[in-house]
Amino acid sequence: MALTEEQKAIKKEYAKYKRIVTQIAGEIHDIVEDTIWTDYEKLLALSEKVQVAMRDVTEFKAKHDFLK
Repeated sequence: MALTEEQKAIKKEYAKYKRIVTQIAGEIHDIVEDTIWTDYEKLLALSEKVQVAMRDVTEFKAKHDFLK
């Protein structure tokens, strides 16, 4: 089934939400892999950010059935 222009725009927006989560997860990964001993205090804030970002992703996905 071909996507409508509106659905394509929604998929593009969905990708932006997912990219934000991936970026935060990457920051967490970098700290764990490279600088845990000096930057561990950043993990709590990043954890909170990833929780908010994931909530945004799941809420957006729930509003748009075709993304499932």
